[in-house]
Amino acid sequence: MMLAMKDDERWMRRALALAEEAALAGEAPVGAVLVDGAGEIVAEARNAPIAAHDPTAHAEMIVLREAALRGSNYRLPPGLTLYVTLEPCTMCAGAIAHARVSRVVYGASDPKGGAVESGVRFFEQPTCHWRPELTGGVEAEACAQVLKDFFRARR
Repeated sequence: MMLAMKDDERWMRRALALAEEAALAGEAPVGAVLVDGAGEIVAEARNAPIAAHDPTAHAEMIVLREAALRGSNYRLPPGLTLYVTLEPCTMCAGAIAHARVSRVVYGASDPKGGAVESGVRFFEQPTCHWRPELTGGVEAEACAQVLKDFFRARR
């Protein structure tokens, strides 16, 4: 059973806490939480490309890798919801499709690098083989603010 919409804010706040941890570590503040239909966390992560020396170490990618390893299958079980504080990029959208994530909930839109409602609109392409249910804008202001604060401090 998929999570009720009322739980979206709860899980996004957990992802936001992970984003704040990323900021403290000097990483772009993005957090992700993968939750099953029973409301249990399957995996959670924060951005780590700098620390991991890995351009693919986006929060979503780390979460998907961890869940796939735990389940010994690159295709994740049905009914999982991925919460992420920033609209996924093209790389992450592709991984979400390959993993067969049932639902994606994101906070802030990313007009520059996003690929869900912005840019290539990955899941709307005729060549996309898996389309998760999408919900954007959950805790959007808080998610956007942590990003703005992080990059403002860097300038």
